[in-house]
Amino acid sequence: MPLPFSSVNVSSSPEEAWTRAFKELSSQIRHYFARRETHQRALTYVQGLMSSAERKNGWQVAEEVGEVTPYAIQPLLDRAKWDCDGVRDALRTYIWETLADPNAVLVIDETGFLKRGDKSVGVQRQYSGTAGRIENCQIGVFLDDKWNLKNCHLSANMWN
Repeated sequence: MPLPFSSVNVSSSPEEAWTRAFKELSSQIRHYFARRETHQRALTYVQGLMSSAERKNGWQVAEEVGEVTPYAIQPLLDRAKWDCDGVRDALRTYIWETLADPNAVLVIDETGFLKRGDKSVGVQRQYSGTAGRIENCQIGVFLDDKWNLKNCHLSANMWN
């Protein structure tokens, strides 16, 4: 399979290849962001999500990327102007073009996320296959592309 980016060569270390590929991919999605600062914040956020932090909530992601609080990241998720569907579609296309396997299978998975309280979006008492009974939970439906024990998350929606 050809390498997905022209600047990534076979003699690169995995870290060098990853850094170059991430930079090239980030330039491909730049036009989906109204401001350069928002684009940079999104890249930083993704690096935090891909970090080794055990939990990936706002505080832990912020700390992982060197922020004292999550307040600098929160505007990206609720107020910043960017085309999240466009970014998702561009990333999905990249993954299909560079990593997918012709023998892959599309999998639709409905998953219940058990919740203790009722403050998260979509939480209510409903049947959860995860628990095997009616519980306080969110229900997420995911579309994934699976091949050779690998997984590409393509889309998701939450319902209650």
